[in-house]
Amino acid sequence: MNQSTTWNEVTRHHDSIWQVMQSYWQLTKPRIIPLLLIETAASMMVAAHGTVDPLLLMVTLVSGTLAAASAQTINCIYDRDIDYDMERTRHRPLPSGRIQIRDALLFAGVLGLSSFALLAIFANFLSAWLAMAGIAVYVGVYTYWLKRSSPQNIVIGGAAGAIPPLVGWAAVTGELSWAAWLFFAIVFIWTPPHFWGLAMLIQDDYAKVNVPMMPVIVGDEATAKQIWYYTLLLVPLTLVMTVLGATGWVYAAVALTLGSLFLKKAWVLLQSPSDRDLAKDLFKFSIFYMMLLSAGMVIDSLPVTQGAIATASGTLHAWVGVLLSGLG
Repeated sequence: MNQSTTWNEVTRHHDSIWQVMQSYWQLTKPRIIPLLLIETAASMMVAAHGTVDPLLLMVTLVSGTLAAASAQTINCIYDRDIDYDMERTRHRPLPSGRIQIRDALLFAGVLGLSSFALLAIFANFLSAWLAMAGIAVYVGVYTYWLKRSSPQNIVIGGAAGAIPPLVGWAAVTGELSWAAWLFFAIVFIWTPPHFWGLAMLIQDDYAKVNVPMMPVIVGDEATAKQIWYYTLLLVPLTLVMTVLGATGWVYAAVALTLGSLFLKKAWVLLQSPSDRDLAKDLFKFSIFYMMLLSAGMVIDSLPVTQGAIATASGTLHAWVGVLLSGLG
């Protein structure tokens, strides 16, 4: 029995428009999108020094949602064969037959064009083209070129997930400063340890469909070492944002605290690389890490935060002056 026949056997028909909407919603892998939007919003806040036009913020986040959804939909189209072979993904809309390939392609195209149009009209063409570049890298570099051919797939292809901060920065300023590229680098370096934690958990699925994820090719111990090395690079990189003046000390304190915890979890995993619970713990923490790191940028950039720091600094200097004059 060929695969198309098998797919026909598992085809599920929708009983309502709500079920149709649910299937298209699942096609976009919506759980992945919020973190990308948090990165985008944080970049916009830093670029605007804490005061972003609400309409621009809303449009950019909606556009980011549409671009990510388009990329994920195309990913689902391309990976429908291996999705069918894995129990974890077999019931997704395409391998289960609930959505046809032609309809999914049309859906992805509408999402991508809508994303471009929104940014081009309400922000600028630089941000619009960057959003399209994110789709192109995710689909062309990661999904089509590297995912099934190299254990470095997520290292290089992960650049797609680092583009949202560039989109946010460009939407606000119309250009890309060194700070924007530094944020890009932070997400780029964070992606491998984040994703490899998950890959260690589901490596049997990847091995079954011959996808050469790092744990499948080199094993748990070597993967844990790679996670450790990337985390060692990530933590000081996050602090460069403050050293070069893009963020203040509130963000630096958040980055240092979160980085210490990330290093601890990566070190513990390095000691017991075959412990799936430790890999799961690191993967989950990596998500909260990026969310809270981005939140730290936002809080640090707010005028009220900067005002409070300036007031506290002035008060401290005054007390130091009084103390020194008293000693003199």
